[in-house]
Amino acid sequence: MPNHQLDPNKWITLYADYLFNYTIVRVNDRETAQDLVQETFFAGLKSMANFKGEASERTWLISILKRKIIDYYRKINSKKGQAEVRINYNADSESEGDWLEERVADNYDKNAEDQIQNEELGLAIEDCIDKLPEKQATIFKMKTILGYDTETICNELNITASNLWVIIHRARTALSGCLEQNWY
Repeated sequence: MPNHQLDPNKWITLYADYLFNYTIVRVNDRETAQDLVQETFFAGLKSMANFKGEASERTWLISILKRKIIDYYRKINSKKGQAEVRINYNADSESEGDWLEERVADNYDKNAEDQIQNEELGLAIEDCIDKLPEKQATIFKMKTILGYDTETICNELNITASNLWVIIHRARTALSGCLEQNWY
């Protein structure tokens, strides 16, 4: 039985302001932030069956929102590969100075080599996480991979916020060293 039950009827009342404030800082556009929060609630409704109760309802919604923000930036950054080029067809015609849009190579297009390299990196990261002391690995996964908020982790593991950040720093330093030896 899950630790927490979802109640979507209360999401707007309980979480809309928090999610909006979280988002506006990251996207710096009111309308976009509102859209992303709305998409988060909609995605939450669609994936309620996937809620395992391992985190609070708010933490679960934040993890969905984080993915929505990442998707938003991926989408707008993929459009940066488009450039407008002015071309003069001929000086006498009305079409002089028409604008054409040409697409430049998109860095986000993945090929098979990129996918293999990403899989290898993922395995190297997992291997390095497995080499961390158990407490460091647990806290690193909770904060970085599962997206738990600081308060939740501190309450569950009975540690202070400053202790959490020291452990996260040590884990990151150890992972960096491990990846330098095993990946590069």
